[in-house]
Amino acid sequence: MMTIFLQTQGSGSMTMIMMLVMVVGFYFLMLRPQIQKQKKEKKFQEEIKPGTRVVMTSGLHGKVAQVVEDGVIIETMAGKMKFEKSAISREFTEMRFANKKED
Repeated sequence: MMTIFLQTQGSGSMTMIMMLVMVVGFYFLMLRPQIQKQKKEKKFQEEIKPGTRVVMTSGLHGKVAQVVEDGVIIETMAGKMKFEKSAISREFTEMRFANKKED
């Protein structure tokens, strides 16, 4: 009778250890990379200055003409347009302009 009780307690602690390992694994595989990506995106958007060539999340290409409090003014071939900084994609911009000089 006693051995059955000990086996079920051991099984319960093993289940708790496995759950803990799953939670830690989930954090390092899913949450942490996403948090780091968000930090990089925010830093990129804060460091934008006039003259920087950017690509918007919608795919629009342009050059930052002016940085204002609540966004940026982007100069395109069609004219100037105002956007929120969050509409600028770090990933698209780096893919498109990573190896090119600023004009």
